[in-house]
Amino acid sequence: MTGSTSTSPIKVKTIDHVTLVSRDMEKTRQFYVDILGMEDVPRPAFSFAGMWFQAGNTMIHIIEEHDQSGPAGNQDVSGYTETRTHHFAFEVDDALAAEEVLREHNVPIVCPAKKRPDGATQVFVLDPDGYVVELSSLPE
Repeated sequence: MTGSTSTSPIKVKTIDHVTLVSRDMEKTRQFYVDILGMEDVPRPAFSFAGMWFQAGNTMIHIIEEHDQSGPAGNQDVSGYTETRTHHFAFEVDDALAAEEVLREHNVPIVCPAKKRPDGATQVFVLDPDGYVVELSSLPE
């Protein structure tokens, strides 16, 4: 129901973090830190390998794939050009400019930049483990 007011006593404030399982921690760090510009931040000394990245107010928690983590990656999206699948999105200043940088770094593009009905621009890419990541910029 659009525009309705919840009566729930729980009020979600924001997404605190997203956790992803990775096969190759260095490739994952390169994608999220070197290409997308997130900050590599300190992580508590868990009993398993991982990294934390800061993206605005949201954190990305990376867990190295191991016997208790579940498999790394998303469903097989090779050759997939639709955007109506599991994904998460980050707001960027300019999705068109971001797409150029992603292409320079040979990041697989799921769907090239396109306009949403509200005028925002979005581009969908794959991270090193095959997670679909949307980068979107607000309407001009």
